[in-house]
Order: sequence, then structure tokens, then C-alpha cells
Amino acid sequence: MKYSESLKKNKDFQQVYKNGTSQANRYLVMYVLENQYRKNRLGISVSKKVGNSVVRHRVTRLIRESYRLNETLFKNSLDIVVIARPSAKSITFSEMESALLHLAGRHHIAGKNDDKENSD
Repeated sequence: MKYSESLKKNKDFQQVYKNGTSQANRYLVMYVLENQYRKNRLGISVSKKVGNSVVRHRVTRLIRESYRLNETLFKNSLDIVVIARPSAKSITFSEMESALLHLAGRHHIAGKNDDKENSD
């Protein structure tokens, strides 16, 4: 992740849950809170309700890769927590990417990037 790092500490997750705004769709729930850093921090939560460890890690990788490939579209200085719903266990990468960008659009944190437009 070029412009981001991971949320790792429980207190950071709790702060985003408590003070952030949330949006949800069929596969994911996304909490967003502005931070004081100049980069985004991404936290991913996949509970045992989603499936066994193999399934949970696959979902985590799909979310992380979807974010990484579209990272330049996101605004900076945000703490983002993405929670996978049980329905996310059987979706494809493109569906995951679409779900993540859909929630980013609902939060108004993803916009068009000049670099991506110029490269086409």
C-alpha cells in the first residue's frame, strides 16, 4: 500500500467504531474517521461467521487488494475499517472491488484521480 498502512491496535478500531460514520451494502460495512496523519490507515475485520480461516483470509486478501489497486482514488488522512459480512465469502474479486468502491462513493471519500485520467 503506497499511501497507507494498516490499523492494528484494538483502541484504534474502537475509536473508528465509536466516532466514525458507517455505510453498508450487501457484502461489506465500512466505517470512516478522519485522522491526524497524512496517510490512510486500513483496518479489516472478518469474523468467524464468515467461514473457516482459509475463507476469512481469502476475504481479507480480496479486500486489501481491492483497496490497494484503487488507493489513489481515496482521499487522504482517513482511518477506514472494512467489515466483511457472511455473504462476502463466495464473491469474486471484481464483486469485492465493486462493493468497496460503492461504499467509498457513499462515504464521499473516493473521487476521480488526475493521474489515472491522464494515463488512459
